[in-house]
Amino acid sequence: MHPALAELGDYPLAAFQDLARRLAADGQPLYDFSVGDPVEPTPAFIRQALIEAVPEVSQYPTASGLWQLRAAIAGWVERRTGVTVDPERHVLPTAGSKEAIFHFPLAVVDPTGPRRHVIYGTPGYTPYERGARFSGGAVDPVTLTPQDGWRLDLAGLDRRRLERASLAWINYPHNPTGATTDRTDLARQLTAARDAGVVLGSDECYLDIHPVNAQPPPSLLQAAAGSSSAAEPDLTGMMVAFSLSKRSGMTGYRCGALVGDPDLIARNRSLRPNIGTASPEFIQHAAIAAWSDDEHAARRCETFDAKRRVVLNFCAQAGLEVSGSQATFYVWIRAPGGDDAAYAEALLGHRVIVSPGRVFGPGGEGWLRLALVPDLAGCEQACAIWADAITAGSLPGHG
Repeated sequence: MHPALAELGDYPLAAFQDLARRLAADGQPLYDFSVGDPVEPTPAFIRQALIEAVPEVSQYPTASGLWQLRAAIAGWVERRTGVTVDPERHVLPTAGSKEAIFHFPLAVVDPTGPRRHVIYGTPGYTPYERGARFSGGAVDPVTLTPQDGWRLDLAGLDRRRLERASLAWINYPHNPTGATTDRTDLARQLTAARDAGVVLGSDECYLDIHPVNAQPPPSLLQAAAGSSSAAEPDLTGMMVAFSLSKRSGMTGYRCGALVGDPDLIARNRSLRPNIGTASPEFIQHAAIAAWSDDEHAARRCETFDAKRRVVLNFCAQAGLEVSGSQATFYVWIRAPGGDDAAYAEALLGHRVIVSPGRVFGPGGEGWLRLALVPDLAGCEQACAIWADAITAGSLPGHG
């Protein structure tokens, strides 16, 4: 067995998927806030684009994907961020952002070299660590705190940590905390990474999931472009991962993109045929439709925002401490009593499933992540059940 697999074991959220399926089998109401897989239907026009593109003869897709898809991704990037990128040089479609993030170290980490470390924040998305370990690299987690707004500050790290690293990941809006950052902070992290010769990866799969009346979160692409009027932004040493999973309700389609440094894009384009291919071309046509339309994404934002307000109102009334939670469709709550695993287990008795923060790394201990997966009525019902349990004394509230 690969030593990384032996050490890491099963993927942590897979157990919650299995648990939800077992509990749902009895037909009783179940409120699953664990795995971030929303129940809102994939928009009809996206499904229709897939159906119309299914060919009579199935053939392999290319590793770099359809040029129409790369153009659609570049078009969305320009509309969303104001940054113009070249579909041929700066864009690579991927089978979701997860596999792209997991495989990225294979292109940039030399497992026998002096700079084999990968920096990432904890709590955080587990593929940062797992991709580094399976690539033969070494991991260097940085504990994030509510006092720092759950921000990873590369510039504040000991210089020796940067000098032994080849790659650093940031993730804003942040999973699991829902924390955001600003363009000034992103520019600071990019400068710190470039000064140290570290590739900076920015996981931005939640860029389009935010409260409807809030300023949209910034992208590292905007920080790289700055106020420059140059026809092409300087994307040297950086890579951004995007996804349609939450933006467009396409978690099962597996559609994402890498956008950034043309040399790193070329390196990943060379890597990918060794691993697999892009998504099937009929799915790529669905992705073209999704990247080309912003109205459906805005409507999904409104849906998530309504659910967020229900959960935040409940937390305020119950005295539960919320941190981060400015964007994404996650709400990050301090576990009453401090034991996130015990509290999550107690909630199971009320058929409410949440993720204990520790599954996102040691920095998440003592916290709970709620993914706003149930529909609005389900969120309201779950919050009512939770509130009744606190009132009855079977679950603690604040403290």
